[in-house]
Amino acid sequence: MTETEPTGHGTTGREPVRIGLVGAGRLAEVGYLPASAAARGVRLVAVAEPEPARRARVAGLAGIPGFADATALLAAGGVDALVLATPATAHLADARAAVAAGVPVLVEKPPAPDRDGAAALAGLAPAPWIAFNRRFDPANARLRAATPTGAEVAVILEIGYRRRGWGAHAVADDALLDLGPHLVDLARWITRAEVTEVRRATVSPERAEFDLVSGGARARVRCATDRPHHERVEVRHRGGALVGRSVRGGLLAAVRGRLRPDRGPHPLVASLTAQLEAFGCAARGDREDVLGRADDGVAVMAVLDAVRVCAAAGGRPVPVAT
Repeated sequence: MTETEPTGHGTTGREPVRIGLVGAGRLAEVGYLPASAAARGVRLVAVAEPEPARRARVAGLAGIPGFADATALLAAGGVDALVLATPATAHLADARAAVAAGVPVLVEKPPAPDRDGAAALAGLAPAPWIAFNRRFDPANARLRAATPTGAEVAVILEIGYRRRGWGAHAVADDALLDLGPHLVDLARWITRAEVTEVRRATVSPERAEFDLVSGGARARVRCATDRPHHERVEVRHRGGALVGRSVRGGLLAAVRGRLRPDRGPHPLVASLTAQLEAFGCAARGDREDVLGRADDGVAVMAVLDAVRVCAAAGGRPVPVAT
């Protein structure tokens, strides 16, 4: 009997979209594996990873076949869509292979090392989607809904974590490339405004801090890979009145977590689950308005390029390439 999914959000009563996952690193193991098991309307059916031990581990955990690379996975057939959870330098070649095979692609952030690479991805036909999974956090969605379009607001966006505690297997991006894409995308998405200028940027391997100008909106962004886990997104009207706030992590939350463990899904897994369901809809050709698009990836990487220029110039204002 053919397996089908129950109807509901992210499903249509049709057979599940068969997903191939390229990259068997930390994000795959602790994020995409549990998310794909929970997501409706999709099913993980294959993984590709050049490192044999990692490939065997993730394939064994999921009970699916493993392949040495995306080309071999695609050649074997049996997948309807592909998720690229590999280093940014590998995204373009694998996305091209998927497009040539007629397979829709979801590319993890950062989509590329810089704006030019993201533009090359956006130039593929059809263009891939970009995995800005924090859009699928319900708290961030509520902040977007509460923020009037075109409003003069001040936004604070922060993420900090200890890189050595994450245990990435292949990627060692600096703080700007590692965390900046999430926060710049949230700034654009929440305010519904494009970033036109970067100010007061400082960048080091472990930290990045900068200000963004987006029409009447202003955003302060802070990233750190050498601090305890902490996330904060806050929106205020220019006069100071609070629009909304989302805070996660911090020392107090860590203590509470040890004393009273949260029995719900991990926020990373929950957001990846919702994102996979949205990708399944998009891969079927259904309308999907939350999922990041290739043009979003270009806009985000253009901002990060401008941040590096601003930091190198001592923090003077730098326009963002459009």
